[in-house]
Amino acid sequence: MAEPMAGPTSAAAAPPSTHTVTADLGDDHVLTLTLARPKRMNSFNQQMLEEFRTLWQWAGGEESVHVIVLRAEGERAFCTGVDVVEGIERHPNPFSEADPGTYLGPKHNRCWKPLVCAVHGMAAGGALYWLNEADIIIASDDATFFDPHVTYGLTAALEPIGLARRIPLGEVLRMALLGNDERMSARRAHEIGFVSEVVDRDALWQRAQHLAARIAAKPPAAVQGTVKAIWESLDATRSQALATGLAYTQLGNPLGKAQVDRASVDNRDFEVR
Repeated sequence: MAEPMAGPTSAAAAPPSTHTVTADLGDDHVLTLTLARPKRMNSFNQQMLEEFRTLWQWAGGEESVHVIVLRAEGERAFCTGVDVVEGIERHPNPFSEADPGTYLGPKHNRCWKPLVCAVHGMAAGGALYWLNEADIIIASDDATFFDPHVTYGLTAALEPIGLARRIPLGEVLRMALLGNDERMSARRAHEIGFVSEVVDRDALWQRAQHLAARIAAKPPAAVQGTVKAIWESLDATRSQALATGLAYTQLGNPLGKAQVDRASVDNRDFEVR
């Protein structure tokens, strides 16, 4: 019989120290990241970019982290993109400039721990960097989604290109071209499959933690292999993706099966949505 998975102990590393986002690792193996710039609508500056790169790299290698929840402080916004006052560092050579998504996205940083995003209020522009790489997105009923780039004379490219992997092209173009003139409601986001669940604002954080904890209780090798196989398939042909997926089952299944006692799994403990 497999030994039960132990929770984090004193030997488990603490999350890196950060200032623009708070990081809390619970006994349920869930790492909760909370955007902590509410006075700036949780917009990201250079410090936040660098702190997220550090967090993803740490979480990806920390065995006590099984699942990650991303949420935000404040009443009005999940995130409104780049901080237009402080800005971010730009390389003087445009061909050497980095996409902010290479800092903000877990998959860009090869972190294959599932990401659950809990969105409230405004999610605009650069907020899509996180949502485009999330595994599950839930939203409160007050959430709205929009991309203001073209309104201010900026090409809407990087965030919409990522979004086109998640929702119908017509919806992406409508958001990108209308800019500030229209916001997608949580209801519409749910209809098109961008958001998997809409809840009351007061229940948002608790629901995100519940979903994350249910995932975190499963064998981590199986969960991470699943995330990696599915996301990498998006950049491959069907045949390549299936061949790689088979290899991941061959590598991961012996590890995952050793992390669970199949006979003890309660198949009656499920939810219907």
